[in-house]
Amino acid sequence: MPGRDPMNWMLSEAIEQLSRAERMHRQFFSLTATAEPRGSTWEPPIDVIETDDEVLIFVALPGVDPDGVEAVIADGILVIRGQRTLPAELRHARIHRLELPQGHFERRIVLPAGCCDVMKLSITAFSNPAGSILTKR
Repeated sequence: MPGRDPMNWMLSEAIEQLSRAERMHRQFFSLTATAEPRGSTWEPPIDVIETDDEVLIFVALPGVDPDGVEAVIADGILVIRGQRTLPAELRHARIHRLELPQGHFERRIVLPAGCCDVMKLSITAFSNPAGSILTKR
């Protein structure tokens, strides 16, 4: 192995395996059973940011059409659900790596106390994440 340090290679491989194990742990242990007959879902990561006028919720849903995302508010909880599927033109492609979860997703977000009784809810597609903007009363 000229030009490659075996210790660096082993360390690099170990770090990669730990990173993969962490991703798998997050993916499989964030699965939740739903009350609907759809089976299990995965939870997309989110950011919740509050300004003086709005509560901004960014949901990491790359490749998901915002028109296919359902968002409802009940009892101070925002529920965002939808589905990510592999595009039809890629279903027969040779996949080398598929790390983004596929299938149904659902995320329940407890809203900050007292900020949102009846509000305007809009779902906007930003460059990568889908965003929900909740206008404060």
